[in-house]
Amino acid sequence: MASKMASCIFCKIVKGEIPCFKLFESDKTLAFLDIMPLSRGHALVIPKVHGEKLTDIPDDHLTEILPIAKKLVIATGAQEYNILQNNGKGAHQEVGHVHFHMIPKPNAQEGLGIGWPQQKTDMDKLKALFEEIKSKM
Repeated sequence: MASKMASCIFCKIVKGEIPCFKLFESDKTLAFLDIMPLSRGHALVIPKVHGEKLTDIPDDHLTEILPIAKKLVIATGAQEYNILQNNGKGAHQEVGHVHFHMIPKPNAQEGLGIGWPQQKTDMDKLKALFEEIKSKM
């Protein structure tokens, strides 16, 4: 884990080794502009503690994330926007440190484009899945 942290670009940003356009900082959270934005105002909100996936981050390091994303929405004036968090390469995660995107969607060309491949469901199978997940909550 130490070697992953040492090479992690977001950990380097947290430590001040790489500069960023810092929008917010607390003891547990950092928000900054994305340097390869999908639209004007595209920003990232990250926990300062290193973890590759959401399940690797302690709950108390996640409490500020959505309130900060909300402040970014207000500060940018975005009327339509996406809050996005990817886990794993197959789910389009590029940097192996948990990060949340706030991506303004000002028009059809800018911002996040999404495919939503809905699948038909069998209600009996859905009920069984519901019972399985609910029992583990």
